[in-house]
Amino acid sequence: MVVAAGAGIPTDECGINACHRVGGTCSSGTLTPAISHGSSTSPSSPPREGPALLQGRAVCGLCGSRMHVAYRTSKGQVVPTYVCYGRSREFAGSQCQNILGVEVDAAVGRLLVEAVTPMAVELALAVEQEVRARREEADRLRHRQVERAQYEVELTRSRFMHVDPANRLVADSLEADWNAKLHTLAEAQEDYQRECAAHKRAVSDADRERIFALTQDFPTAWRDPRTTPRERKRMLALLIEDVTLIKQRHITAAVRFRGGATTTLTLPRPLTAQQLRATNPEVRQQIDRLLDEYTDAQVANVLNERGLLTGAGDAFDPASVQWVRFSAKLKSLKERLLAAGWETRRELSARLRVSRRTVSNWRLEGRLTARICNDAGEWLYWPPDKSSNPPSSPAEAPAATAIVRCPA
Repeated sequence: MVVAAGAGIPTDECGINACHRVGGTCSSGTLTPAISHGSSTSPSSPPREGPALLQGRAVCGLCGSRMHVAYRTSKGQVVPTYVCYGRSREFAGSQCQNILGVEVDAAVGRLLVEAVTPMAVELALAVEQEVRARREEADRLRHRQVERAQYEVELTRSRFMHVDPANRLVADSLEADWNAKLHTLAEAQEDYQRECAAHKRAVSDADRERIFALTQDFPTAWRDPRTTPRERKRMLALLIEDVTLIKQRHITAAVRFRGGATTTLTLPRPLTAQQLRATNPEVRQQIDRLLDEYTDAQVANVLNERGLLTGAGDAFDPASVQWVRFSAKLKSLKERLLAAGWETRRELSARLRVSRRTVSNWRLEGRLTARICNDAGEWLYWPPDKSSNPPSSPAEAPAATAIVRCPA
């Protein structure tokens, strides 16, 4: 026997339940308070031209209010953001949450394409047939209640008509009983007519053929670039009631289908602007190795020769290398040379008790080993009184780096 996935939820609207082939988990229990509260709000607005797929159907998982849509432009594209003003509107507080809509819309779109498949629709139609059989059984029970109420009305009416008019107390009691039975009959008839009107729609064979044809065209129509956002929203409205969003360490999207079944999607949080523009870790490692021998400008030239780009997709320059050093807390070439034992002109002149000009002249005469340590042309010197030799230079040092050694 086929059992509906949303058996614990009223299935008045259940014509086709297309959630049985979804990759997520369809629950049959009661919806969460946030979803229930969100479904009781005003109906969603008509589809608009904006790219936000869940416009009018996004529900805040924190306060249960409908989420608004805000748009911004990023790299020439319109990016939607779902924003909830529930707390700020009711309690004059801050926003409940705001969630970037690009990844959420893409995940919901993939869910719909996976849901609308021939096998899923066939299973949903089988569920609908089982539900219809149960409704027919319930209809027979309600019709018996109406017949019983009619019988009791006729019985009380007969008793009232045969009572002695002189016995007014008995006549009044039977009349009140008759009126009560009439009221019960009216309620039973209204309930029977209301339920019949709600469930009179059934899926015919022609409807089944059209539905199966739709399953073949739906993925193609959804992925077609000529399909406008408004048309996608209309297709989504046929299957999805609302989507409850919660942003924590991950983004949780609880999708509630028209038939009452639900499925939950878990998505990673969108990267921040800083994370999107961050340099690739492998590139940072190369910069760290190059800084052992080269200045910022020289490192930028080497990276550009290797075809590497910054996190923003631009070519490297001295400023971008300096920013990577600052953000990754990498030491510059000067700091590394000073840590290896090299000295500045001021330090060397103070230790040798000569003027700075003398130190520069000794460098020009080749009496001191020196090298440039930054793009400003600053020189560092290897102390001549140290027994050890200075660190070896790179195999192919750029021309801008001058290395002078003392004669033997």
